[in-house]
Amino acid sequence: MIKQRSFITMLLLSIVTCGIYGIIFWYNYSDDMNTVCNGDGKITQNYIIVILLSIVTCGIYGWVWYYGLGNRLQENAPRYGINFTENGTTVLLWMLFGSLLCGFGFYYAQYILVKNMNVLADRYNQQFYGGQYQQPPYNNY
Repeated sequence: MIKQRSFITMLLLSIVTCGIYGIIFWYNYSDDMNTVCNGDGKITQNYIIVILLSIVTCGIYGWVWYYGLGNRLQENAPRYGINFTENGTTVLLWMLFGSLLCGFGFYYAQYILVKNMNVLADRYNQQFYGGQYQQPPYNNY
């Protein structure tokens, strides 16, 4: 079963752990993305690889990776009877222009990715496990 993830929990635990939880979060997110989107002919890179390539490319690869996540979520949504209005361009624009808003746009872009993945994960769990994943009440953010 694909676990529902909370953006608020990720944000707070990333602050408390000086970013370590964020690495674990996105590492698991990329694994779940590959599970939910299996069969579309694409592979989401492991987050450790993303970090290393981002260091080499001065952060550009990380932005490209987030862009790819948004597009992959939108492309696979119809397989589960969903339609997302947000895609990779939306995520990238929030990251770029949101940087002018004291960096809050970057976090909103991540929120979009987490929210959309939770919807896909729920549909995936319904399809393959015959039921809805029981999420804690705090995951509604």
